[in-house]
Amino acid sequence: MAKTNTKPKRPPMKVKNPGKTLARVWGYISKGHGFKFVLVMLLIIVSSYASVQSMSLMEDLALEIGKQLDAVNLHGLQPEYGGILSVIIKMVIIFVCGILASAISEQLNVVIAQSVLRDVRDTMFAKMQRLPIKYFDTHTFGETMSRFTNDTDTLEELIARSIPNIVTSMITITVCFIEMLIKSWQLTIVVVLTVFAMFFVIKGLGGKSAHYFVSRQKSVGKLNGYIEEMMNGQKVVKVFCYEDRNKKAFDALNNELNHNATQANKYANIFMPIMANLTYLQYVIIAVVGGLMANKGWLIVGDSTNTYAAFALVSAFLLLSRSFTRPINQVSQQFNGVIMALAGAERVFELIDSEPEADNGYVTLVKAYYDENGNIVEGTVGDWFYAWKHPHGDGTLTYTKVEGHVVLKNVDFSYDGKKQVLHDITVEVEPGTKVALIGQTGAGKTTISNLINRFYDIDDGKIRYDGININKIKKDDLRRSLGLVLQDINLFTDTVRENIRYGNPEATDEDVYKAAKLVHADEFIKRLPDGYDTVLTLDGANLSQGQRQLLSIARVAVANPPVMILDEATSSIDTRTESIVQSGMDNLMKGRTVFVIAHRLSTVRNSDNIMVMNAGRIIEQGNHDALMEAKGTYYSLYTGAKISTT
Repeated sequence: MAKTNTKPKRPPMKVKNPGKTLARVWGYISKGHGFKFVLVMLLIIVSSYASVQSMSLMEDLALEIGKQLDAVNLHGLQPEYGGILSVIIKMVIIFVCGILASAISEQLNVVIAQSVLRDVRDTMFAKMQRLPIKYFDTHTFGETMSRFTNDTDTLEELIARSIPNIVTSMITITVCFIEMLIKSWQLTIVVVLTVFAMFFVIKGLGGKSAHYFVSRQKSVGKLNGYIEEMMNGQKVVKVFCYEDRNKKAFDALNNELNHNATQANKYANIFMPIMANLTYLQYVIIAVVGGLMANKGWLIVGDSTNTYAAFALVSAFLLLSRSFTRPINQVSQQFNGVIMALAGAERVFELIDSEPEADNGYVTLVKAYYDENGNIVEGTVGDWFYAWKHPHGDGTLTYTKVEGHVVLKNVDFSYDGKKQVLHDITVEVEPGTKVALIGQTGAGKTTISNLINRFYDIDDGKIRYDGININKIKKDDLRRSLGLVLQDINLFTDTVRENIRYGNPEATDEDVYKAAKLVHADEFIKRLPDGYDTVLTLDGANLSQGQRQLLSIARVAVANPPVMILDEATSSIDTRTESIVQSGMDNLMKGRTVFVIAHRLSTVRNSDNIMVMNAGRIIEQGNHDALMEAKGTYYSLYTGAKISTT
C-alpha cells in the first residue's frame, strides 16, 4: 500500500505584519474600553506584585521563627509571637489583595474580550454586506464563515488570555528581578545565566511551532470551505457518484491540516517538559551555589552573616527564581497562541479591508407626484409614482418619472478583464414592453441582467435608464427600481409575512396580502399551519419548489418595481405549477418593462421583442411571428428543425 504524503504543498506561513495587526486590535480595545483595559493592567500589577511579595515575606517569616528558636534554645527565653504574627498578617493582606485584584481583572477581561468580538463581528458583517458579487465568486462560503468563527475565536483568546497573561508575566519578571537584586546580586547572576539557556530552547522550538500554528489556521479555513461546498452540493455529488473522489480531495485537505496541527503541537508539547527540567536544573544550581555561599559566610542578610539567616535567604531566593522563571515559560507558551491569534486577526482584517462595492452614483429614487402646474414634486400626495432625483453641477435639481426605458449601446464586458463575454450589445427596450433573452447556456443572457443591476460594471459602451447613465444612479436606488426573480430562490428563517415583506420593509400587512393575491400565492399560504405567520426554516424546505417561487415573486410584487427581470424563474418547476406561477407573473408584469431570460420558448412567445444570443452577441431579434417567418436560429430552436445552409 502506497504511503500517503501528508506534507503540505506550501511552506508554513508567517504573520505578515504583527505590529500593524496588534495596533488594529488595540484600536478596537481602546474604542469604548480603554479605561477598563487600563484598570485591568493596574489590577494585574497589583496581583503580580502581591504574588512576588508573598514569597519575599517567606524569608521574613523564616527569620522571625529563627530568632524565636535562638531565643529559646540559646538564651532560655520565652518565645514572642508578635513578630511572627505581624508577618503572617501582612501575608494574609497581600494574598487577599492579590486574589481580589486577579478576580476583578479576570471579570473585566471577559467583558472587554466579548465586547471587542461583538464590535469586530459587527464590522465584518457590515463590510460583508458591502462587498461586490465578485468577492463571493472568488471565496467559498465555508472559508468566509471560518473568519467569523475560528478566526474570531483566536482573537478572543488573544484579548481575554494571551495579552493579560503576557502582561502579568512581564510584570512578575520585572518585580522578581528587582527583588532578587536587592536580596543577592550574586545569586541573581546565577539565575540570569540559567535563563539564557532557556532562551535558546524558546527560540528554536517556539519559532517552529509558531510557523505551523499559522499554517494550521489557514488549513482550517480551507477545510471548512470544502465541507460547506460539499454540504450544499450533496444532491449533485450523489447523482454523479462523486463520493469517492470527494473523499480523496477531503483526505488531502484533512492530511494537510493534520500535518500542520501535528507539527505545531509536537513542538509545543515537547517544549514544556524541556523547560520544566531546565527549571529543576536551575533550582539545583541555585541551591548548591547558595548553600556554598551561605556556608562560607558570603551571603549578607541585612547587616548579618548569620548562617541560618543566609539559608533562609537561599530558600526565599529559590521561590523567587521559580516566580521569575515560570512567567518566562508562560510567555513562551502564550507565544504560539499569540501567533495563531494574529494569523486569525489578519484573516479577519483581510475581510474588513476587502475593497467594498464602489458606488459613485448621485441620482436617487424618490416618491413624487404632479403638482397643479404639472411639475414633478417630491412627496406622496395622491397618485404618487417613482421618479429619479437628479442633481446637476450648476446646483439645479431635476426630476424624471421612472418609465422603465432601458438602452444598452455598444456594450462590451468581461468578468476577468481578459476573456470577453459580451460583444457590442446594442438594444433599446421601450417602457412597458416585454423583452426576452434566449440562447444556449453561456450565451450571455444572465450577464446582461447582472450588468443592468450593476452587480458588475461594463468594460465599454453605455447603459441608460430613462435617459440617465446607470453609473450616475446610486446602486441601492437602481436595484430598488428593479424587481429580480431568480431560478435559485433564497428564503429566510422568518415568517411567510416577513419573507414577502423583505421586498419592501415599509409594506403594511395589507400590502403583503395584496401582493400574495396578485401572484396567486395567497391560496396556498392560507393552508399553511399558521398562515402568513408560519415560520420558514432551512430555506423553506417544507414548501414545494413552486410555492417557494411564488413567495419570491410576491416579494417582488410588494416592492412594486417599474422594471422586472425574470431569470429562468420557471425552469425548475413542472409544467402544471409553471402555469400557476406564469399566471402570477403575468399579473405582475402588466404595465412594467420586463426582461425575461428563459430556455422554455413557450414562456417568451408573447414577448414584444425576442433577442437570440450566441457567444455574447445578439444574432437575431424581433417578435415571435417575425422570427418564425425568418426561419433562422429562433425558428430552429422553436420547431427543432435544422437550418438550411444552402
